[in-house]
Amino acid sequence: MRDKFDGVQIFVEAVEAGGFARAADRLSLSRSAVGKAVARLEGRLGVLLFQRTTRTQSLTEAGQQFYEHCLRAVEELRSAEALLESGRQEVGGRLRISMPVLFGRRCAAPILLDYAKAHPKLELDLNFSDRVIDLIAEGFDLGLRFGALGNSSSLRARRLVTERMVLCASPSYLETRGRPDKLADLAGHDTLAYARGDRGYVWRLPDASGILVPVSPQARLQFDDVEVILSAAKAGLGLCWLQHWLIRDSLQAGELVQLWAERPYATMDCYAVWPATRYLPLRSRLAIDALASRMPRDDILNRRTTDSDDREARTFD
Repeated sequence: MRDKFDGVQIFVEAVEAGGFARAADRLSLSRSAVGKAVARLEGRLGVLLFQRTTRTQSLTEAGQQFYEHCLRAVEELRSAEALLESGRQEVGGRLRISMPVLFGRRCAAPILLDYAKAHPKLELDLNFSDRVIDLIAEGFDLGLRFGALGNSSSLRARRLVTERMVLCASPSYLETRGRPDKLADLAGHDTLAYARGDRGYVWRLPDASGILVPVSPQARLQFDDVEVILSAAKAGLGLCWLQHWLIRDSLQAGELVQLWAERPYATMDCYAVWPATRYLPLRSRLAIDALASRMPRDDILNRRTTDSDDREARTFD
């Protein structure tokens, strides 16, 4: 009976990792060992599971069918493990988390390092990247994401914290260029915008009636790093629109001045996101709880992440 399951875990890992090399890294095996295990499985089944090239491996039709059946079995095993783990209330195993670079370094990592210190059997693997990670394909247990989540029935999410967005500039810039009073005034100012590739970041600012409207600033300077935007703003290079957690210290130090403070403001939510599963492993659930309870909060927002809609995981809208 055991022979019937030989290579199945490696096969599933190769599919989820997107190739033999990544699967080998995850399983601490050589690429050759992964390839041989899959080849033995194919020989026993009498079918070709992967179409191989010199650089890539893609599932055949038979491989896709076999993977779907294997995945259901693996998910049952993972659910059983999570159920037993929650019963003994002991955190252990490997936890892989992806998060935005700056937010991860400043806000999430300190919380997660304390969490790891409290649970010596936990193996913590943190990945810092501003690109949108495919959690399932790249083998992550959790991801931290800002803004709209999009549509995906394969993922679940819990809101961790809500931050307000702030329009601001340095005192030196405002002294030289003056303060914008309304949306139309922005056309006469330099703006510092966030953009990735050819996609600019849309600001949401109040119009004359106080209604938040989308604004796409024609930025003289744009960056794909919010910390550089902060530095440029403090250097007097233009107006910026950033999350309050990022600029809080600069506002208190007088390096930046908040504009339109008494007007309506936009907010941005940070979510913990994970692949949909019947039972969330204890190590993941407690990590999410730790993040939700200790994330830096904006006191001006009378909103708590312990509200009922935040305690429950939800599918993407």
